[in-house]
Amino acid sequence: SITYITPEKESITVSVKPGSNLLDIAHHHEIELEGACEGSLACSTCHLILDQEYYDKLEEPSDEENDMLDLAFGLTETSRLGCQICMTKELDGMKVQIPSATRNLQLKDN
Repeated sequence: SITYITPEKESITVSVKPGSNLLDIAHHHEIELEGACEGSLACSTCHLILDQEYYDKLEEPSDEENDMLDLAFGLTETSRLGCQICMTKELDGMKVQIPSATRNLQLKDN
């Protein structure tokens, strides 16, 4: 399972299967997490804040993800993009916080 904590401090716990990413899981369960670029690593609107314990279980963010995170509102040491985190058994029970605001600065191809 994973628990999303909304900007209003509501906790929404959903059961998930390994392999799904946190953006798709949120959308499947009608949890408000924007994802303007639909997971193509071209925005930061699926920014989530993880507990340190679970952040440490993930691989390091890619350079592309870090570039997008630099644009995220309310960036923290344990910020990640939901579209880049795939659920695994090790992440079962994870809580993620949805920031109170997003900054939609999509990269546009010239």
